Amino acid sequence: MITTPPPGWRETTVRRVLRVLDRPARSGLGVITAYRDGAVTLRSNRREDGYTFSDTENGYQEIRPGDLVFHALDGFAGAVGVSDSHGNGSPVYHVCEPIAGDDPSYLARLLRHLGTSGFLTTQAPNVRERSVDFRNWSTFARIPLMLPPADEQRVFADYLDRETARIEIFIEEQRRLIELLRERRAAAISHAVLDATTVRTQLRRVVDVIDCAHVTAEFVDDDKRYPVASIRECRGTTVDLSECNYTTAEFFDHLRASGRAPHSGDLLFIRNVSVGLVSVVTPDLPEFAVGQETVLLRRRTDIDPSFLRYALIGTEVRHAIEGAMIGSTFRRINVSAVRALPVPLPSLHEQRRIAVHLDEHTAKTDKLIAETERFIELAQERCAALIASAVTGQMDVREAVA
Repeated sequence: MITTPPPGWRETTVRRVLRVLDRPARSGLGVITAYRDGAVTLRSNRREDGYTFSDTENGYQEIRPGDLVFHALDGFAGAVGVSDSHGNGSPVYHVCEPIAGDDPSYLARLLRHLGTSGFLTTQAPNVRERSVDFRNWSTFARIPLMLPPADEQRVFADYLDRETARIEIFIEEQRRLIELLRERRAAAISHAVLDATTVRTQLRRVVDVIDCAHVTAEFVDDDKRYPVASIRECRGTTVDLSECNYTTAEFFDHLRASGRAPHSGDLLFIRNVSVGLVSVVTPDLPEFAVGQETVLLRRRTDIDPSFLRYALIGTEVRHAIEGAMIGSTFRRINVSAVRALPVPLPSLHEQRRIAVHLDEHTAKTDKLIAETERFIELAQERCAALIASAVTGQMDVREAVA
């Protein structure tokens, strides 16, 4: 937030700048969502899975193109923007229009910056976990603002639209590159694994498939002795406990009982939500427990853990997993289906040769992916800095369009 306004800027509040629109919902219109990336659009323009729709749209309100929409519970995280659609929106939205000739696009960018920079959190009377509550219009209306003249707002808004569009195009190109690299990595894995042998067997014949305890562990912050691995810890080649949760001694012992304690060389297979993630347990890890989303794969002497991981993330097994999954919103696979997954079984010597080859190949690809992801982060930081400089008076409007 600006402490000293630049020359020509005015000190004001949301109440003096925006007027709340109170339109009743109109039948036959789609549902509009304010997303955290600043888009305000029909859900059908993005995706509809994972949402719960209201049959009555009780309390919903009409939203028109050009309306400024602020999500009263998610605005602190960036869910504010100008609608590009005509539809109905949740009563948790403040649907507004400028009352003093200010530019709605500029105002939306300013409010979004105040949210993502943490300023709105300092203004809210009620801060919950992952949410800052501005449902009370009077509270939201008291938020202080610093605004340039309206004509400068429009110049800034047009400039930011152009520059952020360029950055977004670059980011999208980098994301497509990452997707291409991942596809090539998957193809290389499948080619190496499938060409090794025509012999197939069920997973249960090469490993012990151990279903983990169906209990929700209590997590604690003050005791780091009892780590628990779950979905987050299985996103890489090996299990990573650097950001894991910790539980109590009682839950730890219960989760590790009946042969469920992971050993070096075991694999963890995720069967709920992020189905098919699989990581190898390495000898450097401390003793840890495994969460209920996980299946423990205890290898036998005739299977190499690295090769088995590659086999399980290859296209053949991936297709089998897709065919065996159940559930609509929360996808999962039953333990019996995990046991029946088809895996290739070349000789142990051949398994190790393939694993070494793929380790080298995927390491190069993973490095390229990491570098590209860093480019995306830098571009996003550049975009945020550009917007911040415009809405806080650090940018000269004449230089912006020069």
